[in-house]
Parts: sequence; structure tokens; C-alpha cells
Amino acid sequence: MSGPPGTGPERFLLPCFTESAESVVHRCGYTPLPQAPLPAFRDPETTPVLESRDEPLVPLQHRRIRVLSNYWHAGWDHALPTTWLRAEALDRLGSAADRLPERLGLAVFDAWRPLALQAELFDAAYHEPGLPPGYVAEPVADPSTPPPHLTGGTVDLTLTLDGIPLALGTGFDDFTHRAGAAALEPEPGPSRDLRRLLYRAMHDVGFVVLHCEWWHFEFGTRRWAALTGTAPLYGPASLPA
Repeated sequence: MSGPPGTGPERFLLPCFTESAESVVHRCGYTPLPQAPLPAFRDPETTPVLESRDEPLVPLQHRRIRVLSNYWHAGWDHALPTTWLRAEALDRLGSAADRLPERLGLAVFDAWRPLALQAELFDAAYHEPGLPPGYVAEPVADPSTPPPHLTGGTVDLTLTLDGIPLALGTGFDDFTHRAGAAALEPEPGPSRDLRRLLYRAMHDVGFVVLHCEWWHFEFGTRRWAALTGTAPLYGPASLPA
């Protein structure tokens, strides 16, 4: 383990494509617009998938979205160099990117994830005690309760400023309390304001955030259904033949 208990194995910290939001904002002379405070977030009791939409996975390509492929570059055995989402989830993500203020964009760490990679990440994260449950979903093979990333409706991402991916108070896969979506609310500054902006941009196009990870957003999943009071849209997904 690297760092204090709960931060996860060092391998989760590599590669680091992001820079501190405070440093980049200062260097680029950018002032984030004020944003309304974030609400309190919760993780609901999820429900089994009762219906599954026949909707393809599509490769993630958009002029205002960078694809970082973190796990591929870090050398995880089952990671892929390409990044995929369900078609509607990608359309909504593109809308979020297009609505951002000038100079801002999105950078995607990870999206659809095969079950073998989910198992690899889960085993690494929980190899040693200390990490609370919830940061990495169990690699459940039951099609009625798939891990969120296996559905193709989940995306891990951050904002970019002038093309530079930003660490909004923490980096990606930081397994500490500061990674909580609303953890920076008592701390005025660029990271807090940009977390608020990212949340609003994604919420306005239909995504929900994971309470313990500011970068993790879902559409069409069981968690999304529980939080929005609707039926889940997506079961397990696989790449097109």
C-alpha cells in the first residue's frame, strides 16, 4: 500500500495525467465562475436489472473530450486502449462537454470496463485491509446485478482547462475521504468550484455522481435508477463483434 490506509495500491496512482487545478488555474490566468453549493450525496440500495435496453457500445470520440485510457497506460492486464460507452450515454456526455464554458473540456479516465478488468482492479484494491467498501465494485457475474462500469453507462472523468486534465482536490482513484463528491464544500478555491461545475454539467444531462468519487458518473445503471426513481436501462454490455 502507498500512503495512509485507504489510499489503495501505488499502481492505482499511475499514470498521472492530471495537474493540480490550483496550479493550472493560476498558470493559465483562469477564474472559475461561482457555482451553487453541492447537495448532500448518498449511495442508495441498488435494485436488480429488470430490463436491459438493446443499445450498442460505441467508441468515445468528441472534439471537446480527451481520452486518457489510464488503465491501459498503467499496464493492467485486461485493460483496453480504446474507450467505450453506450450510445445514449455518449450522446449525453457530448452534450455536457459542449455546454461547458469556453476553454474547458472533459478528460475521460475510464468508461466501459470488461468483467476481467473489474476483477483485476477489485483484487488489487482490496488485497490488503483498510479500504472501506464502495470504491471498487465487486466483479459480480450475475447479469441482474452487474458492476456499474460493465454496463457501459458509467464514466470516470475530470475537467480540462486549455486541454490540461485537472486534479480536482485529488487525482483519479484516490481512495480517501477527500475524493468524496462533496468533500471540498467547506474549502473555498478552484478545486471546489470546478467540482461543482463538473457535477452540474453532468447532472444537467442526466448523470448521477457516486458519493465517494467526484470523478465517477452513471447513466442508466441500477444506482442511477435508484437515485432517479426510474427503471434501470442497462445490463452487462460487451464489445461489438
